Amino acid sequence: MREARLPLVLIVDDNEDARCVQGEFLDFGGFKVEEARDGEEAVKKALELAPTLILLDLAMPKVDGFEAARRLKADERTRNIPIIAVTSYGVPDWQLDARRAGCELVLQKPVHPRELLWEIRRVLGDGAATVD
Repeated sequence: MREARLPLVLIVDDNEDARCVQGEFLDFGGFKVEEARDGEEAVKKALELAPTLILLDLAMPKVDGFEAARRLKADERTRNIPIIAVTSYGVPDWQLDARRAGCELVLQKPVHPRELLWEIRRVLGDGAATVD
C-alpha cells in the first residue's frame, strides 16, 4: 500500500522557540515540517524542498520576511507557494506591505495553534479546514 505524502510546511523564524512550538503542533496536525532561521535560508530551502506552504516571520536578521517573500514570488519555481506571514508587529502598514510582497495572509503573534492550523488548511483549500 502506498503511503500518502504529507504536505510540507517551511517555518521561517529567527526565534527557535517559535519554530519549535509551531513545528510540534503542525507535526501533530498532519504536516511535515522543515525550518529556516532567516529569509536568506528560507529562499534557499524553498528552492531546494518546494514546500506546500511557508510560514514566514517578517522581522528577521540578514534578509527579512518582506524581502524573502518578494524573492520567492519573483522566482517561477516558488511563486505559487502560499506564504502566511506570522508577526508580532501590529503596525497596520506591515500587513499591507506583507500582502504587497506576496503573502496571502498576515497573522498576529501570538497565534493560537488551532487558529494557525485552521488558517493553513484554509489557505491550502483543505476542505472545511476543521481542526480535530
